[in-house]
Amino acid sequence: MSERISREELVKIYNIEITFFDELVDSGLLNIQKENEIHYLMYEDLPNFERFANWHYDLEINLPGLEVIHDMLQKMEDLKQRNRELMSKLSAINNKYEDW
Repeated sequence: MSERISREELVKIYNIEITFFDELVDSGLLNIQKENEIHYLMYEDLPNFERFANWHYDLEINLPGLEVIHDMLQKMEDLKQRNRELMSKLSAINNKYEDW
């Protein structure tokens, strides 16, 4: 089983409101596991949680703003990946023609 941390522990450690955590889950920004009525966040999702908490509490970005920023960053990552794929294909084509 992967490492995880309970919602209650996160609230104490990061000094956040439990409703903020629940709103992140409800909006689909965080995925949780639920076991025996306890909500858990997987450690691999902790960086996203920390980023959202920092943006919300330090920069005062509301939930709709977090959703927009997250969506835009995801789209940028997708475009970067697509660009890498296209550059790789272009390089392969150039190498093919250089061999002629």
